[in-house]
Amino acid sequence: MSVFRNEDNGTWYAMVRYDDWTGKRKQKMKRGFRTKREALAWEREFLLEKQADLDMTFESFYERYKADVIPKIKHNTWLTKQHIIETKILPYFKGRKISEITPADIIAWQNKMRVQPDRYGKPHSKTYLKTIHNQLSAIFNHAYRYYGLKVNPARRAGNMGSEETGEMLFWTKEEYLKFSDAMMDKDLSFYAFELLYWTGIRVGELLALTPSDFDLENRKLHITKSYQRLEGKDIITTPKTKKSNRTIILPQFLADEIGDYISSFYSIEPDTRLFPVTKNFLYHEMKRGCKETGVKKIRVHDLRHSHVSLLIHMGYSALAIGARVGHEAENITYRYAHLFPTVQTEMAEDLNVERSNNYVGEKPGQKR
Repeated sequence: MSVFRNEDNGTWYAMVRYDDWTGKRKQKMKRGFRTKREALAWEREFLLEKQADLDMTFESFYERYKADVIPKIKHNTWLTKQHIIETKILPYFKGRKISEITPADIIAWQNKMRVQPDRYGKPHSKTYLKTIHNQLSAIFNHAYRYYGLKVNPARRAGNMGSEETGEMLFWTKEEYLKFSDAMMDKDLSFYAFELLYWTGIRVGELLALTPSDFDLENRKLHITKSYQRLEGKDIITTPKTKKSNRTIILPQFLADEIGDYISSFYSIEPDTRLFPVTKNFLYHEMKRGCKETGVKKIRVHDLRHSHVSLLIHMGYSALAIGARVGHEAENITYRYAHLFPTVQTEMAEDLNVERSNNYVGEKPGQKR
Protein backbone atom coordinates (compact mmCIF):
# COMPACT_ATOMS: atom_id res chain seq x y z
CA MET A 1 0.00 0.00 0.00
CA SER A 2 1.36 3.43 -0.88
CA VAL A 3 -1.10 5.56 1.10
CA PHE A 4 0.08 7.14 4.32
CA ARG A 5 -1.17 9.33 7.13
CA ASN A 6 0.53 12.61 7.90
CA GLU A 7 0.85 12.57 11.69
CA ASP A 8 1.43 16.34 11.88
CA ASN A 9 -1.97 17.41 10.56
CA GLY A 10 -3.98 14.20 10.27
CA THR A 11 -4.35 14.31 6.46
CA TRP A 12 -3.45 11.50 4.07
CA TYR A 13 -1.09 11.37 1.11
CA ALA A 14 -0.48 8.91 -1.70
CA MET A 15 2.82 7.95 -3.30
CA VAL A 16 2.77 6.04 -6.59
CA ARG A 17 5.59 4.60 -8.67
CA TYR A 18 5.02 4.10 -12.38
CA ASP A 19 6.80 3.74 -15.74
CA ASP A 20 6.54 6.72 -18.09
CA TRP A 21 6.24 6.44 -21.88
CA THR A 22 10.02 5.96 -22.23
CA GLY A 23 10.01 3.10 -19.72
CA LYS A 24 11.72 5.20 -17.07
CA ARG A 25 10.63 4.56 -13.48
CA LYS A 26 9.06 7.65 -11.85
CA GLN A 27 7.30 8.60 -8.64
CA LYS A 28 4.24 10.79 -8.08
CA MET A 29 3.03 12.12 -4.74
CA LYS A 30 -0.17 13.96 -3.85
CA ARG A 31 -0.94 15.33 -0.39
CA GLY A 32 -3.86 16.80 1.49
CA PHE A 33 -6.53 14.08 1.36
CA ARG A 34 -9.00 14.25 4.24
CA THR A 35 -9.51 10.48 4.38
CA LYS A 36 -7.67 7.30 3.51
CA ARG A 37 -10.48 6.42 1.08
CA GLU A 38 -9.91 9.65 -0.92
CA ALA A 39 -6.18 8.94 -1.12
CA LEU A 40 -6.79 5.38 -2.34
CA ALA A 41 -9.32 6.58 -4.91
CA TRP A 42 -6.81 9.09 -6.30
CA GLU A 43 -4.11 6.40 -6.43
CA ARG A 44 -6.43 4.07 -8.36
CA GLU A 45 -7.47 6.75 -10.87
CA PHE A 46 -3.88 7.84 -11.40
CA LEU A 47 -2.75 4.30 -12.22
CA LEU A 48 -5.75 3.71 -14.50
CA GLU A 49 -4.96 6.89 -16.38
CA LYS A 50 -1.32 5.89 -16.85
CA GLN A 51 -2.45 2.48 -18.11
CA ALA A 52 -5.17 4.10 -20.25
CA ASP A 53 -7.63 1.67 -18.69
CA LEU A 54 -11.20 2.53 -19.70
CA ASP A 55 -12.47 1.68 -16.23
CA MET A 56 -11.18 5.15 -15.34
CA THR A 57 -13.60 8.02 -14.84
CA PHE A 58 -14.49 10.45 -17.61
CA GLU A 59 -12.56 13.14 -15.69
CA SER A 60 -9.41 11.03 -15.65
CA PHE A 61 -9.70 10.22 -19.33
CA TYR A 62 -10.12 13.93 -20.02
CA GLU A 63 -6.64 14.44 -18.54
CA ARG A 64 -5.33 11.78 -20.92
CA TYR A 65 -7.18 13.46 -23.81
CA LYS A 66 -5.62 16.82 -22.92
CA ALA A 67 -2.12 15.35 -22.86
CA ASP A 68 -2.67 13.79 -26.30
CA VAL A 69 -4.42 16.70 -28.02
CA ILE A 70 -2.83 19.92 -26.73
CA PRO A 71 0.51 19.42 -28.57
CA LYS A 72 -1.33 18.98 -31.87
CA ILE A 73 -3.54 22.06 -32.00
CA LYS A 74 -3.24 25.83 -31.65
CA HIS A 75 -3.47 27.27 -28.17
CA ASN A 76 -6.54 29.39 -28.98
CA THR A 77 -8.29 26.33 -30.41
CA TRP A 78 -7.60 24.41 -27.22
CA LEU A 79 -8.89 27.26 -25.03
CA THR A 80 -12.22 27.14 -26.88
CA LYS A 81 -12.46 23.35 -26.48
CA GLN A 82 -11.42 23.55 -22.83
CA HIS A 83 -14.10 26.10 -21.94
CA ILE A 84 -16.86 24.02 -23.50
CA ILE A 85 -15.69 20.73 -22.00
CA GLU A 86 -15.13 22.06 -18.49
CA THR A 87 -18.38 24.05 -18.28
CA LYS A 88 -20.85 21.98 -20.33
CA ILE A 89 -19.58 18.40 -20.28
CA LEU A 90 -17.31 17.62 -17.33
CA PRO A 91 -19.84 18.60 -14.62
CA TYR A 92 -22.24 15.91 -15.92
CA PHE A 93 -19.88 13.02 -16.67
CA LYS A 94 -16.72 13.49 -14.58
CA GLY A 95 -17.48 10.78 -11.99
CA ARG A 96 -18.78 8.17 -14.47
CA LYS A 97 -16.58 5.39 -15.82
CA ILE A 98 -16.01 6.23 -19.46
CA SER A 99 -16.64 2.61 -20.50
CA GLU A 100 -20.08 2.62 -18.85
CA ILE A 101 -21.54 5.80 -20.37
CA THR A 102 -24.35 4.82 -22.75
CA PRO A 103 -26.21 6.52 -25.63
CA ALA A 104 -29.16 6.90 -23.22
CA ASP A 105 -26.90 8.88 -20.87
CA ILE A 106 -25.89 11.13 -23.77
CA ILE A 107 -29.53 11.74 -24.71
CA ALA A 108 -30.34 12.69 -21.10
CA TRP A 109 -27.41 15.12 -21.13
CA GLN A 110 -28.54 16.59 -24.47
CA ASN A 111 -31.99 17.25 -23.04
CA LYS A 112 -30.44 19.18 -20.16
CA MET A 113 -28.32 21.21 -22.58
CA ARG A 114 -31.37 22.11 -24.64
CA VAL A 115 -33.09 23.77 -21.69
CA GLN A 116 -30.01 25.21 -20.00
CA PRO A 117 -29.97 29.01 -20.48
CA ASP A 118 -26.95 30.94 -21.67
CA ARG A 119 -25.49 33.85 -19.71
CA TYR A 120 -28.27 36.10 -21.00
CA GLY A 121 -30.99 33.73 -19.83
CA LYS A 122 -31.83 32.59 -23.35
CA PRO A 123 -31.69 29.05 -24.82
CA HIS A 124 -28.44 28.09 -26.54
CA SER A 125 -28.47 28.46 -30.31
CA LYS A 126 -28.70 25.35 -32.47
CA THR A 127 -25.18 26.00 -33.73
CA TYR A 128 -23.78 26.14 -30.19
CA LEU A 129 -25.62 22.97 -29.17
CA LYS A 130 -24.05 21.19 -32.11
CA THR A 131 -20.62 22.51 -31.12
CA ILE A 132 -21.03 21.25 -27.54
CA HIS A 133 -22.04 17.79 -28.75
CA ASN A 134 -19.12 17.67 -31.19
CA GLN A 135 -16.68 18.26 -28.34
CA LEU A 136 -18.15 15.39 -26.33
CA SER A 137 -18.11 13.13 -29.36
CA ALA A 138 -14.46 14.04 -30.02
CA ILE A 139 -13.47 12.77 -26.57
CA PHE A 140 -15.28 9.46 -27.01
CA ASN A 141 -13.94 9.15 -30.54
CA HIS A 142 -10.41 9.59 -29.17
CA ALA A 143 -11.07 6.77 -26.70
CA TYR A 144 -12.47 4.61 -29.52
CA ARG A 145 -9.62 5.22 -31.97
CA TYR A 146 -6.65 5.03 -29.61
CA TYR A 147 -7.66 3.31 -26.36
CA GLY A 148 -9.99 0.50 -27.33
CA LEU A 149 -13.41 1.89 -26.44
CA LYS A 150 -15.87 -0.40 -28.22
CA VAL A 151 -18.34 2.26 -29.34
CA ASN A 152 -18.72 6.04 -29.34
CA PRO A 153 -22.00 6.55 -27.42
CA ALA A 154 -22.23 10.19 -28.51
CA ARG A 155 -22.29 9.13 -32.15
CA ARG A 156 -24.89 6.45 -31.38
CA ALA A 157 -27.08 9.03 -29.63
CA GLY A 158 -26.98 11.35 -32.63
CA ASN A 159 -26.16 15.03 -32.73
CA MET A 160 -28.20 17.82 -31.24
CA GLY A 161 -28.71 21.23 -32.75
CA SER A 162 -27.69 22.13 -36.28
CA GLU A 163 -25.48 24.56 -38.09
CA GLU A 164 -27.34 27.80 -38.68
CA THR A 165 -26.34 30.02 -41.53
CA GLY A 166 -26.95 33.59 -40.45
CA GLU A 167 -27.66 36.41 -42.82
CA MET A 168 -24.49 37.38 -44.64
CA LEU A 169 -24.12 41.15 -44.55
CA PHE A 170 -21.73 43.08 -46.73
CA TRP A 171 -21.12 46.55 -48.11
CA THR A 172 -21.23 47.52 -51.74
CA LYS A 173 -18.27 49.50 -53.05
CA GLU A 174 -20.31 52.70 -52.77
CA GLU A 175 -21.15 52.00 -49.12
CA TYR A 176 -17.53 51.24 -48.26
CA LEU A 177 -16.21 54.38 -49.93
CA LYS A 178 -18.73 56.46 -47.99
CA PHE A 179 -17.63 54.78 -44.76
CA SER A 180 -13.92 55.18 -45.51
CA ASP A 181 -14.30 58.96 -45.81
CA ALA A 182 -15.21 59.03 -42.12
CA MET A 183 -12.03 57.07 -41.25
CA MET A 184 -9.63 59.58 -42.77
CA ASP A 185 -9.24 61.42 -39.48
CA LYS A 186 -7.24 58.47 -38.09
CA ASP A 187 -4.47 57.03 -40.25
CA LEU A 188 -4.37 53.67 -38.50
CA SER A 189 -8.11 53.15 -38.87
CA PHE A 190 -8.24 54.29 -42.48
CA TYR A 191 -5.39 52.07 -43.70
CA ALA A 192 -6.59 49.08 -41.63
CA PHE A 193 -10.04 49.20 -43.23
CA GLU A 194 -8.50 49.78 -46.67
CA LEU A 195 -6.59 46.51 -46.36
CA LEU A 196 -9.58 44.63 -44.99
CA TYR A 197 -11.92 45.74 -47.77
CA TRP A 198 -9.60 45.66 -50.80
CA THR A 199 -7.77 42.41 -49.95
CA GLY A 200 -10.32 40.37 -47.97
CA ILE A 201 -7.75 39.34 -45.35
CA ARG A 202 -8.95 38.17 -41.94
CA VAL A 203 -8.82 40.55 -38.98
CA GLY A 204 -6.22 38.40 -37.22
CA GLU A 205 -4.07 38.44 -40.36
CA LEU A 206 -4.33 42.24 -40.54
CA LEU A 207 -3.32 42.73 -36.90
CA ALA A 208 -0.23 40.55 -37.35
CA LEU A 209 1.12 42.50 -40.34
CA THR A 210 4.62 43.98 -40.21
CA PRO A 211 6.60 45.96 -42.82
CA SER A 212 8.48 42.78 -43.78
CA ASP A 213 5.22 41.24 -45.03
CA PHE A 214 5.03 43.75 -47.88
CA ASP A 215 6.95 43.83 -51.16
CA LEU A 216 5.53 47.14 -52.31
CA GLU A 217 7.75 47.40 -55.39
CA ASN A 218 6.08 44.28 -56.75
CA ARG A 219 2.73 45.04 -55.06
CA LYS A 220 2.82 41.83 -53.00
CA LEU A 221 1.45 41.09 -49.53
CA HIS A 222 2.60 37.85 -47.90
CA ILE A 223 0.19 36.34 -45.36
CA THR A 224 2.13 34.01 -43.06
CA LYS A 225 0.80 34.66 -39.55
CA SER A 226 -2.17 35.73 -37.45
CA TYR A 227 -2.65 37.77 -34.26
CA GLN A 228 -4.60 36.60 -31.22
CA ARG A 229 -5.18 38.19 -27.82
CA LEU A 230 -5.15 35.21 -25.47
CA GLU A 231 -5.22 35.23 -21.68
CA GLY A 232 -4.19 38.88 -21.63
CA LYS A 233 -1.21 38.39 -23.93
CA ASP A 234 -0.51 39.26 -27.57
CA ILE A 235 0.11 36.00 -29.43
CA ILE A 236 1.30 35.59 -33.03
CA THR A 237 0.30 32.23 -34.49
CA THR A 238 0.29 30.54 -37.85
CA PRO A 239 -2.70 31.42 -40.09
CA LYS A 240 -6.06 29.72 -39.67
CA THR A 241 -5.47 26.99 -42.31
CA LYS A 242 -2.71 25.82 -44.66
CA LYS A 243 -4.59 27.51 -47.49
CA SER A 244 -4.31 30.77 -45.56
CA ASN A 245 -0.57 30.99 -46.26
CA ARG A 246 -0.69 32.98 -49.47
CA THR A 247 0.58 35.95 -51.45
CA ILE A 248 -1.89 38.66 -52.42
CA ILE A 249 -1.24 41.07 -55.28
CA LEU A 250 -2.25 44.57 -54.27
CA PRO A 251 -3.87 47.10 -56.58
CA GLN A 252 -1.43 49.95 -57.27
CA PHE A 253 -3.41 52.53 -55.30
CA LEU A 254 -3.37 50.30 -52.21
CA ALA A 255 0.37 49.61 -52.51
CA ASP A 256 0.92 53.37 -52.68
CA GLU A 257 -1.30 53.95 -49.64
CA ILE A 258 0.48 51.35 -47.53
CA GLY A 259 3.82 52.77 -48.61
CA ASP A 260 2.69 56.19 -47.36
CA TYR A 261 1.47 54.66 -44.09
CA ILE A 262 4.76 52.85 -43.40
CA SER A 263 6.70 56.00 -44.28
CA SER A 264 4.66 57.99 -41.74
CA PHE A 265 6.38 56.15 -38.87
CA TYR A 266 9.39 58.03 -37.54
CA SER A 267 11.18 54.74 -37.03
CA ILE A 268 9.84 51.22 -37.42
CA GLU A 269 11.52 47.83 -37.38
CA PRO A 270 10.73 45.22 -40.08
CA ASP A 271 9.03 42.97 -37.52
CA THR A 272 7.00 45.66 -35.70
CA ARG A 273 3.21 45.36 -35.92
CA LEU A 274 1.77 48.02 -38.22
CA PHE A 275 -1.61 47.93 -36.48
CA PRO A 276 -0.89 47.51 -32.73
CA VAL A 277 -4.56 47.50 -31.71
CA THR A 278 -7.20 44.86 -30.95
CA LYS A 279 -10.29 43.60 -32.73
CA ASN A 280 -12.33 45.54 -30.20
CA PHE A 281 -10.72 48.80 -31.34
CA LEU A 282 -11.71 48.10 -34.94
CA TYR A 283 -15.23 47.23 -33.82
CA HIS A 284 -15.64 50.60 -32.12
CA GLU A 285 -14.13 52.43 -35.10
CA MET A 286 -16.57 50.71 -37.45
CA LYS A 287 -19.43 51.61 -35.14
CA ARG A 288 -18.27 55.24 -35.17
CA GLY A 289 -18.01 55.33 -38.97
CA CYS A 290 -21.46 53.82 -39.44
CA LYS A 291 -22.98 56.36 -37.06
CA GLU A 292 -21.32 59.30 -38.83
CA THR A 293 -22.19 58.20 -42.38
CA GLY A 294 -25.48 56.35 -41.95
CA VAL A 295 -24.06 53.26 -43.69
CA LYS A 296 -25.73 50.07 -42.41
CA LYS A 297 -24.00 48.32 -39.54
CA ILE A 298 -22.02 45.19 -40.32
CA ARG A 299 -19.34 43.26 -38.44
CA VAL A 300 -15.64 43.85 -39.04
CA HIS A 301 -15.44 40.28 -40.41
CA ASP A 302 -18.15 41.18 -42.93
CA LEU A 303 -15.59 43.28 -44.79
CA ARG A 304 -14.16 39.94 -45.90
CA HIS A 305 -17.60 39.02 -47.27
CA SER A 306 -17.73 42.44 -48.91
CA HIS A 307 -14.45 41.80 -50.73
CA VAL A 308 -15.65 38.41 -51.96
CA SER A 309 -18.97 39.85 -53.15
CA LEU A 310 -17.10 42.60 -55.01
CA LEU A 311 -14.93 40.04 -56.83
CA ILE A 312 -17.99 37.95 -57.69
CA HIS A 313 -19.67 41.06 -59.09
CA MET A 314 -16.53 41.68 -61.17
CA GLY A 315 -16.88 38.20 -62.68
CA TYR A 316 -14.05 36.25 -61.05
CA SER A 317 -14.34 32.50 -60.50
CA ALA A 318 -14.66 30.77 -57.14
CA LEU A 319 -11.23 29.20 -57.69
CA ALA A 320 -9.54 32.57 -58.23
CA ILE A 321 -11.36 34.18 -55.31
CA GLY A 322 -10.56 31.26 -53.00
CA ALA A 323 -6.84 31.55 -53.73
CA ARG A 324 -6.92 35.28 -52.91
CA VAL A 325 -8.78 35.06 -49.60
CA GLY A 326 -7.37 31.73 -48.39
CA HIS A 327 -10.44 29.54 -48.88
CA GLU A 328 -10.99 26.35 -50.85
CA ALA A 329 -13.00 26.98 -54.03
CA GLU A 330 -15.76 24.65 -52.78
CA ASN A 331 -16.18 26.80 -49.67
CA ILE A 332 -16.54 29.93 -51.79
CA THR A 333 -19.14 28.22 -53.94
CA TYR A 334 -21.05 26.91 -50.92
CA ARG A 335 -20.95 30.04 -48.76
CA TYR A 336 -21.49 32.61 -51.48
CA ALA A 337 -23.75 30.73 -53.89
CA HIS A 338 -26.53 33.27 -53.37
CA LEU A 339 -24.25 35.98 -54.75
CA PHE A 340 -24.05 34.22 -58.12
CA PRO A 341 -27.68 35.03 -59.10
CA THR A 342 -27.30 34.75 -62.86
CA VAL A 343 -25.31 31.53 -63.09
CA GLN A 344 -28.25 29.11 -63.22
CA THR A 345 -30.10 31.31 -65.73
CA GLU A 346 -27.04 31.57 -67.95
CA MET A 347 -26.56 27.80 -67.79
CA ALA A 348 -30.15 27.17 -68.86
CA GLU A 349 -29.90 29.66 -71.74
CA ASP A 350 -26.61 28.16 -72.95
CA LEU A 351 -28.10 24.66 -72.80
CA ASN A 352 -31.07 25.88 -74.78
CA VAL A 353 -28.80 27.27 -77.48
CA GLU A 354 -26.72 24.10 -77.48
CA ARG A 355 -29.84 21.97 -77.92
CA SER A 356 -31.15 24.12 -80.77
CA ASN A 357 -27.85 24.18 -82.64
CA ASN A 358 -27.46 20.42 -82.56
CA TYR A 359 -31.06 19.27 -83.03
CA VAL A 360 -31.43 16.66 -85.75
CA GLY A 361 -34.79 15.43 -87.01
CA GLU A 362 -38.29 16.49 -86.18
CA LYS A 363 -39.84 17.43 -82.86
CA PRO A 364 -42.41 15.07 -81.33
CA GLY A 365 -45.80 15.61 -82.97
CA GLN A 366 -44.35 17.55 -85.87
CA LYS A 367 -45.89 16.53 -89.23
CA ARG A 368 -43.66 15.41 -92.04
